[in-house]
Amino acid sequence: MSGKYDDVPLVDNKEKHNFEFIVDNHRSFIDYVIKYDHVYLIHTEVAPELEGRGVASAMVTKTLEYIESENRKIVPRCSYVLDYLERHPEWKRLVANY
Repeated sequence: MSGKYDDVPLVDNKEKHNFEFIVDNHRSFIDYVIKYDHVYLIHTEVAPELEGRGVASAMVTKTLEYIESENRKIVPRCSYVLDYLERHPEWKRLVANY
């Protein structure tokens, strides 16, 4: 990934069950549930101050990179993540098969 949010770390907040992304002191996140080796991506929320700046896309990309590095699969339940996968079909390799 190469973009303006490369230096923003993705934080796995296990206590809150979400991946956090802090940009300009505003918190955005993706809620998740882990069952076995599957990460259910439930909800994506971007701080209103950051909307329209590509934060959600960068956050989803970093989340997928992280999940892949953990050798897990995703179960997308969030409409934004589903839309992202349509725009970036290369990431469909992470979608769990049932």
